[in-house]
Amino acid sequence: MQDPSLLLLEILSRRIPPAANSWLQRVDDVTGAGVRHAGAPVASVSEASTWFDRDRFLATFTAATRALGKAPLGLLADERDALKADGVSGAVDGWRLDELGRATMVALVSRSLPAPELELLLGDCYQQGDSRERQALLRALPFVTGAERFVPLAVDACRTNELPVFEAIACENPYPAAHFPDLNFNQLVLKAMFMGVALARIVGVEQRRSSELARMAEDFASERRAAGRSVPADIGLLSLEQEHERATRIPE
Repeated sequence: MQDPSLLLLEILSRRIPPAANSWLQRVDDVTGAGVRHAGAPVASVSEASTWFDRDRFLATFTAATRALGKAPLGLLADERDALKADGVSGAVDGWRLDELGRATMVALVSRSLPAPELELLLGDCYQQGDSRERQALLRALPFVTGAERFVPLAVDACRTNELPVFEAIACENPYPAAHFPDLNFNQLVLKAMFMGVALARIVGVEQRRSSELARMAEDFASERRAAGRSVPADIGLLSLEQEHERATRIPE
């Protein structure tokens, strides 16, 4: 299995516009990739980094759209295979080039920056970023070293009323199913229904289905009916009864 951050860097390097080569060099500098490539020791979790320039990282992160543009990636077959081997094949499919650039930055710096600094940095990227920057950060979480530490950030992102930002964490993203506690995952699913997001877009929803989630979904549906409002057509995906019927059905 290939290092996820290096896999993203490889995919990005194949698509980098010639005019963006200087931006890519800055990425190497501000993420510590150059530190590792040079064989220099990297700070431990308890140490502060001596190489990291937070302001320059944030400036490079912000400049990704200007440097790279927003063209769709158009993944190649070998790239899809490599991503599938890492269990994130669907996560990258709908990305744009600037999102890939920012996700690559986040994944690379997570390999080199001590945990306390990394947590502060990603918090700043999210809080200070515009919508596209927030989307890229949330989509990058499955590729981050020590990804489980960022559950609070991801859960907080689910509270947004901006549909594209919510979709970045809830849709085609394996992070919630892999790391969210049951309560937070169930709340994400309910909010998806409230916002009109197809449940099939939530990675792992069938595997994370539970009696509690089914109950919450039925309560949601009852409230909608009582208010004379429509019920999501795919709410049956959360029903344990339908799953039981499929499991016990005698083959014809």
